[in-house]
Amino acid sequence: MIKHFRYILILTVLLNACSNTKYLASGQKLYTGGEVKIQDKDIKKSDAKALSEELQPLLRPKPNGAILGLRVKLWIYNKTRTKKTKGLAHWLNTKFGEPPVLASSVNLENNSNILQNRLQNEGYFQAQVIGDTIGKKKTAKAVYNAKPGPAYKIRKVIFPHGTESIDTAVTGTAAQTLLKPGNNYNLDIIKNERIRIDAKLKEEGFYYFAPENLIMRVDSTIAGHQVDIFVAIKRDISERAQEIYTINNIYVYPSYSLRDTSLNLDKAQKYRWYNIVEKRKTVNSYIFANTVLLHPGEVYNRTDHNNSLNRFVNLGPYKFVKNRFEDVTDSSKLDVYYFLTPYKKKSLQLELLGRTTSANYTGTQININWLNRNAFKGGEALKVTLFGSTDVQLGGDNSGFNVYQAGIQTTLSWPRFISPIYPKADNAYIPHTNFTLGYTLVDRQKLYRLNSFNASFGYQWKESVHRSHELNIFNFNFVNPQNISKLYLDSINNPKNTNPALKHVIDKQFIFGPSYSYTFTNTTEDYRTNTFYYNGKISLSNNLYGIIAGADTLNGKVKQIFGAVFNQFVKLENEIRYFHKTGPNSTFASRLIVGVGLPYGNSTQLPYSQQFFIGGPNSLRGFQARSLGPGSYDPRIEGGTNGFLADESGDIKIEANVEYRPKLFSIVRGALFVDAGNIWLLHTGGRPGAAFGKNFVNNMAVDAGFGLRFDLSVLVLRTDMGYPLRTPYLPEGQRWGFNSRYAVFNLAIGYPF
Repeated sequence: MIKHFRYILILTVLLNACSNTKYLASGQKLYTGGEVKIQDKDIKKSDAKALSEELQPLLRPKPNGAILGLRVKLWIYNKTRTKKTKGLAHWLNTKFGEPPVLASSVNLENNSNILQNRLQNEGYFQAQVIGDTIGKKKTAKAVYNAKPGPAYKIRKVIFPHGTESIDTAVTGTAAQTLLKPGNNYNLDIIKNERIRIDAKLKEEGFYYFAPENLIMRVDSTIAGHQVDIFVAIKRDISERAQEIYTINNIYVYPSYSLRDTSLNLDKAQKYRWYNIVEKRKTVNSYIFANTVLLHPGEVYNRTDHNNSLNRFVNLGPYKFVKNRFEDVTDSSKLDVYYFLTPYKKKSLQLELLGRTTSANYTGTQININWLNRNAFKGGEALKVTLFGSTDVQLGGDNSGFNVYQAGIQTTLSWPRFISPIYPKADNAYIPHTNFTLGYTLVDRQKLYRLNSFNASFGYQWKESVHRSHELNIFNFNFVNPQNISKLYLDSINNPKNTNPALKHVIDKQFIFGPSYSYTFTNTTEDYRTNTFYYNGKISLSNNLYGIIAGADTLNGKVKQIFGAVFNQFVKLENEIRYFHKTGPNSTFASRLIVGVGLPYGNSTQLPYSQQFFIGGPNSLRGFQARSLGPGSYDPRIEGGTNGFLADESGDIKIEANVEYRPKLFSIVRGALFVDAGNIWLLHTGGRPGAAFGKNFVNNMAVDAGFGLRFDLSVLVLRTDMGYPLRTPYLPEGQRWGFNSRYAVFNLAIGYPF
């Protein structure tokens, strides 16, 4: 079968090539690409291959794009060629078609010169490149034979020996130089070395210095194909480029507009180390104490300069930030000006959302957001959100048991720490103190109604571009069930199958305690081959009060607060993501989630709102959302006689996902994935096989599948088809198996991780 498929594929490629070349005029040949061959026996094969791969992208023009050897865009262009300027054919031709790239458009001499220049810039001073074409009847390719010659290496780097402050400053950067003896000469590294030195000098007050003020003299007459590099300062450098500048006065304009042409320094009001200039007071003076990091009398440095700008931008009330430095006459001092253009103070926003889930629910949500960006003239952001949503299942096990939600959420965020003790924060990021207060009504038709009250107070801050923290001094959540239907109660107390999972959903919940979350990520750095994301979180509830009260529910000592049994637990959550670029247009992505909740004292399991769930479009995609576990427990026996299924939850979660993401064409990416995992209870809870044990691996569910991602710039639309491969609640010996009838289709927004 594989052999026949191979022949079919070859035949398809040949037919495609023929169908495209038949449209060429007499004498024309389709350009199929270029090849760079390194011809030097003194270069290792691995180095020659790497050099060839580096030079290949420099070739121009690019041949027509192909997928598995099929030039789809060229085929569309040929099939839809028309003289008309309107119509479907014209639209397909111009929108999706691609005209043929002809061999006659290839400039061999120009490409050879570019390749030769690149080799010389990388230390192959004697490099020679000759290009030629190899043609067939209707196609042709270009071949470039490169003879690099010996690579010149750096023998030593000499920095300035002068006694001027600028000479001393440049020489002081020598320890961190990018030019290392023994390395190949490389022009790009030399350019980066000039930028590095300039950046270092900017930290030491040389405000007007620039990389162009440096010159790198190279002596290539050294024996043994070596070079000496002399780092020097140009002779015609201006005097102010050699001066060390200090900060003089700082002025902030909180309500600046383009109509303002005067500096109005007579209206400046001094606050600590900076001055505020505005005609009508719009802010309190202390608002900029966290943003103005430069201080009068201090030597100028670029880090504080850039960090201050970033802090102004992230402060909240300001749409545009413009910065200006001006010389103070007859001195090496700088006056600093910050011109801030504010947003409208208040805004009202309406959001309409649509969603679908793998549990066959179709949902809509409406949000009305009111925002005050400067509530108390200190940059405080006050946001009030009114929301309502519906989730309806048009067919399936839960048809008719629709979910309606409505509520209000209020958030007040201060752009600073409201605390006598706080970590040092002098980087580019504004710390925030947040207070939230909200109420949500959840109405699941025919079953129950839940009233949920929540509040929190805590801090968010970034330690660096990679590390961030979130500490909530307290999280409060109280869930009070109402209007429990007879249908739901009968399902809980079914004499043939008592269902503790359904009862747990409508238990009163009282959570009060702190939480801390730490995140590390460098996934935004696209230039890296490997990137990493980690989030760890710990949450506590009523720990101290439970100990003082002597809560011990296993021994009948159940304690209450305000007439409600409070929840007592410690919860740990960990998520690790790893991304590896396998090429310029493909990525291998993986994720591991491990979460453990330890209920104790006044609780035997985590409250329902804090439990773990598994399955669905962002989890195990071969299983419907919240339909799996805990452990090997069979969820199909729950509630089936009454027409609805419970959401399965657990105290422990382990999940792993791997996904290969190649770019197919245009805005379309593909995906091949495998998911594995499950949830467990710490105790059985009356459900056989639900508890976590030493044989937990035998309870793992596994699925695999494929999908497409459509990158629409503003969002990514995702489709996944998942197939269950291992179902843990089936009898031993029957758990592994593939059946396309049980495939689950997922439609979602964004990547799963």
